[in-house]
Amino acid sequence: MRRKVMALIVGLCCVLFFAGTSMAAEDEVSQKDIEKIVKALKGWKFGYLWYISYQYGEDGKGMGEDFNQFTIKRGYINIRKEFTPWFSARITPDINQMKDDENNFDGSFTVRLKYLYSQFNIPDFAFFTNPFIEVGMVHMPWLDYEEHVNFYRCQDTMFLERNSLFNSADLGATFVSLLGGEMDKEYQEKVNHYYPGRYGSMAAGIYNGGGYHASEKNKNKVLEGRLTIRPLPDIIKGLQFSYFGITGKGNKDTNPDWRVNLGFVSYEHEYVTLTGQYYRGKGNQKGTDEYNKDGYSFFAEIKPNKTFSIIGRYDFFDPNDDVKNDENERYIAGVVYHFHKQHKNMVVLDVDHVNYKDSSKKDDKRVQLTLQVAL
Repeated sequence: MRRKVMALIVGLCCVLFFAGTSMAAEDEVSQKDIEKIVKALKGWKFGYLWYISYQYGEDGKGMGEDFNQFTIKRGYINIRKEFTPWFSARITPDINQMKDDENNFDGSFTVRLKYLYSQFNIPDFAFFTNPFIEVGMVHMPWLDYEEHVNFYRCQDTMFLERNSLFNSADLGATFVSLLGGEMDKEYQEKVNHYYPGRYGSMAAGIYNGGGYHASEKNKNKVLEGRLTIRPLPDIIKGLQFSYFGITGKGNKDTNPDWRVNLGFVSYEHEYVTLTGQYYRGKGNQKGTDEYNKDGYSFFAEIKPNKTFSIIGRYDFFDPNDDVKNDENERYIAGVVYHFHKQHKNMVVLDVDHVNYKDSSKKDDKRVQLTLQVAL
C-alpha cells in the first residue's frame, strides 16, 4: 500500500514538474514574441482623422440645388515611421467620394493618396530651429500653417482653397523651419504648440503645380513660399504677420500665368483667436483662367473654456477684377463642443451662407452638424 502511495506521489511530482517546465518555456517564448513585436513597432506612429457630417440646405455654386444628406467629408489614416533621428517617412491615404454619372461608381467612396514623403531633419543652423525637408507628395507651404491657426477645416476648406485657387499638397520638395528658437512651454500648452517659433517660422518649396489629385500637364515647376514673423514674443506673444506667395503656371498645356500674393495677420490667445487676410493674384492652380483676382477674409474664435467655442468667418472674393457684379460674400457662424482634447475630438454646428452679386445666381445656404474624430 505504501509503495502505491509513494508511486502516486512521485507521479504527481513529475507531472507538476513537467507542467511547470512547459509553462516556463511557454512564458519564455511568449516574452520573446512580445519583445519581437515591440522591436518591430519601434519608431512607428499611427493616427487617424475623419469628419462625418449631416447637411441640409441649398448649394451648387449658385444653382440653388436642395440637399439633405449624411456624408463623410474626410477620412485619413496617418502612418509614420522614424528610421533614424534624422530620417522618417509618412503615408496618408485619403477617402474621396467619386462623381461619375456614367457607371455604378458614382457616389462610391474611394481611397487616394494625400501624402507620401520622406522627411530629412537638419541640425539647427544660423537663425533656423528644427529645420527639415519633405520630399515626395508633400505639404505645400500655406494651408498646413493656416489650418493650425483656424482649426475648423472640418467645417470646410480655408478661404483661398474654398475659392478654387489651390489645395494643400503637391509632388515636390518643401523646406520648413522655425525661426530663432521656440516659444515657452506655457504658451505652447495653453495657446498653440504648432509652428511655435519664437520669432516665427517659414516654409518654401518647388512643385509640379497640379496638386495632389491632378497629373502634370506641362513642364513648368511652381515656386511657393511662406514667411511668418512674430515681432514681439515677450510682449504680445500671439501676434504674427505672414506673407505667402506663388509664382508659376497653371496646370494646363497652354501654360496660363498663376500668381498668388497673400498677407495674413493673426493673434492667438488662450481665450480668443483672430485672423485677417488679403489676397491678390492671377489665375489658379488648375489653369482654368488667367483673370486678375482679389479678396479678403476674417476669422474669429472665442474660447471661454476648453470645452466650448464660438466661431465666425467672413469672406469676400472677386474672381475677375475686370467684370462687375461677379463677387461673392460668405458668412459662417457656429458653436463647438470639444468633448476630448480641444480642437481634436469635437462637434461643430454651423450655418454657412453665400451671397452672390450676380443676379443670375441663387444664394447658397447650408446648416451642418459635423463630428471630427482625431488622433
